[in-house]
Amino acid sequence: MFFEKFAPFIRRIPYKSNVILGLLLQSVILVPLMAQNQSPQPSTQQNPNAQAPPPEAGGPGGDVGPYVVPKKKEEPPPPPPEKPKKIEGMPDYSIAVDVPLVNVDVSVLTKDGQFIPGLRKDNFRVLEDGVPQQISNFSQSEAPITAVLLVEFASTNYYFLYDALNASYNFASSLKKEDWVAVEYYDMKPHILVDFTQDKGAIMGALNTLRIPGFSETNLFDALYDTLDRLDRVEGRKYIILISTGVDTFSKLNLDQILKKVKTTHNVTIYPVSIGRALREWFEARGGAAPHGMAPIANIDYLQADNEMNTFARLTGGRAYFPRFEGELPGIFHDIAADIRNQYVLAYHPTNAKLDGTYRKLKVELVALGGGPFKVKDQKGKDVKVQIVAREGYTAKHTVE
Repeated sequence: MFFEKFAPFIRRIPYKSNVILGLLLQSVILVPLMAQNQSPQPSTQQNPNAQAPPPEAGGPGGDVGPYVVPKKKEEPPPPPPEKPKKIEGMPDYSIAVDVPLVNVDVSVLTKDGQFIPGLRKDNFRVLEDGVPQQISNFSQSEAPITAVLLVEFASTNYYFLYDALNASYNFASSLKKEDWVAVEYYDMKPHILVDFTQDKGAIMGALNTLRIPGFSETNLFDALYDTLDRLDRVEGRKYIILISTGVDTFSKLNLDQILKKVKTTHNVTIYPVSIGRALREWFEARGGAAPHGMAPIANIDYLQADNEMNTFARLTGGRAYFPRFEGELPGIFHDIAADIRNQYVLAYHPTNAKLDGTYRKLKVELVALGGGPFKVKDQKGKDVKVQIVAREGYTAKHTVE
């Protein structure tokens, strides 16, 4: 209707002017109409349950448009932590104090190598470089062992071989998973079957290889010297379980040389277990001597062998056993385990807390509960000499600056 009213007037305008006028009319008339048609109109028919979102949600006014995550209320940032007041002359770094703890394993034995149980914390006194220390922790525990099973296995006598294997299996059965054990046998010379291991299966497997003996010589002195020499390179306290007749037939070393080696070797205890005792006594009762390979032997030779094994045990703090029957073996190895496993564990914080990497000497002493000298008496009421086995010192930690 608008165009019909102004049509006569538009026809009188030239062509170029008509184009310009048309554009002006479009901008004046059509644009407001389009804006009016595009303005949102509230309608309750599209979504009768629609509710207006709260203004703090931050979303669109209607149900048209993308989802908008509601705005979180702006919270004031936390105040920065207060810095400590700076003191003049003090550098800007923190100090961490590491208080060391020294553990000392102690075995208290009689002169026969028997463990003395029932001691208390007040019975011990620890000196570090001559300075008494305050014991903070005290307990009694069973410690793992480090031992070499040294077995005589030669072509000497069937009964000797049987007793040697039977005793070896009994010892292996008494081991625990924390123990370190090496297996070695000797005839003409020592042979290492398995090095130090915690695998009981490997130990049993090594003993299973001892079936056919080779030489008939039993060079005990050479084998024991070689074993002691190898143990010098092993730290801590070590043990040798010597299963043997004690007879030496053809060693390069003599008795004096092996005794000197035993005396100069530290932290090694020898527990000899004799074999063939029943057979020896059977022959001795009939005026003879049990055969020992090709070498001529007499009862005096066996008595000398027994004396030698007693000497090895006495010099190192062990005990020698001479069983006659197989039923004695489990009890023997139970006693050996009780002697070498049980120990007291002491712990203290050293008064010298410097972490300078220096070596500190330790000394453990026994005192009575009242503070007097510590004494142990046997069944006859006589004083028994007590042996304290503990490490001689330790190296402090060293901090790198």
